[in-house]
Amino acid sequence: MTTFNELELDERILDALHGEGYRTPTPVQEETIPALMAGRDVMGIAQTGTGKTAAFALPILHHLASEKPASGRPIRALMLTPTRELAAQIGERLRVYGQHLPLYSTVIFGGVGQSPQVKALRRGVDILVATPGRLLDLHNQGHVELGDVEHFVLDEADRMLDMGFSKDVERILRLMPERRQNLMFSATMPKAIGSLANNMLYDPVSVDISPEEATTDRIEQYVSFVRKADKRELLIDLLEGQMVSCGIVFTRTKHGANRLAKQLAKVGIPADSIHGDKSQTARTKALARFKNGEVFVLVATDIASRGIDVEDVTHVFNYDLPNEPEVYIHRIGRTGRAGREGLAYAFCDESESGYLVGIQRLLGHEIEVLEDQPYHFEKARPKPGQKPGRVKGFPVGGASRRGTGRGREMRRYNRGGQKQNGQRQRSDKQPSQGRQKNNRSRRGQRSDQPNRPAKGRPPQPKHRRGNQQGRSNNANRRSKRRDDRP
Repeated sequence: MTTFNELELDERILDALHGEGYRTPTPVQEETIPALMAGRDVMGIAQTGTGKTAAFALPILHHLASEKPASGRPIRALMLTPTRELAAQIGERLRVYGQHLPLYSTVIFGGVGQSPQVKALRRGVDILVATPGRLLDLHNQGHVELGDVEHFVLDEADRMLDMGFSKDVERILRLMPERRQNLMFSATMPKAIGSLANNMLYDPVSVDISPEEATTDRIEQYVSFVRKADKRELLIDLLEGQMVSCGIVFTRTKHGANRLAKQLAKVGIPADSIHGDKSQTARTKALARFKNGEVFVLVATDIASRGIDVEDVTHVFNYDLPNEPEVYIHRIGRTGRAGREGLAYAFCDESESGYLVGIQRLLGHEIEVLEDQPYHFEKARPKPGQKPGRVKGFPVGGASRRGTGRGREMRRYNRGGQKQNGQRQRSDKQPSQGRQKNNRSRRGQRSDQPNRPAKGRPPQPKHRRGNQQGRSNNANRRSKRRDDRP
């Protein structure tokens, strides 16, 4: 069995690895490091949790430490990632692996002020970890020069393209010298990735670490068939019954993540949410609270399916099934890390049965059904011969409830399953006071009752906030001063 001592790495890097308890490289490290040490380009198929950060960081640190630049401290290695969290984690690992080396690295991404990042770049860095948007922004401002890059890493390439960064990646490639060492890691290999690899890599060494073998063998998986309206109660029952100490719940939407985290907190389950609409400060704070145990449930969108590296995650809950089967693999890969075992639960409502078919086809087997739960809904089970994809007639997010409100046909239950007392109900004949009928016509149709009258000004509200609704305080103050003049 290969050890890190046999990979001919710099002794100072080996000292840092030994201090972290690293002795034996993972399969992706064992295949990738020798190729990069020999100066070859590499095309890797591997997901997070397989040790790929060390696979590309260690040989790059070795080369940079042994080859000093002619003058100054130009950027000699660029590592491009799709998410802020992944960039921050790579930056943290570089500091650990290179703690005994005279090299400097920094991380730049959006969502935070650029001043500290610009100051770090002015001091000079050997390795830059970046997300595409902020990198191009600072380059356009003259703060980033990539003309001396010798090593380029494109991490999570498929996720990068899924997030719409293909044009940005092409622009960044044109900013670097043609003669450089390239490495691309991707969890999947769609056609777009193959085309990008052909343009970017020269005679690459292929490293293929199957994501299914890397995660699912160590993860116990279950699926529950449940109505969409019962998912929250089922989740609460599982969180309490399983005594979850560190779990991630994946939702499809950002609003759904916020709402679910608040609902869990209301019933005494410490939870926080993380998604793309939160500021980087809020995301970093939520992740820190999760890592240090202040909250033991993190509700997240797929921004976290590859961007969170917490070794102690014991449970993953697919509250909403992903519409891409590969994303399911990335999600459950948040548990069962570093050789540990894990548990993964998937909730499947009637609109998501097609997604489950695609997931099980990718896995090559059916997921065990958790039928011994009080919210079991047999109609959500896929039909014999059903094809992958969403159920015909349902939108991506499930059956639409737009326009239904919470009228008398929508019963609400408390934790005990009883209908809540004092629930306000709306009569069909007596619409609620204060709400006016919306007479806007659909596109391409004429309306017999337009919102605006044919002539004159539109109806004005009787009461306004301050002097004039929508105006700034300064505008109102100026208006008052003019009115007070003699």
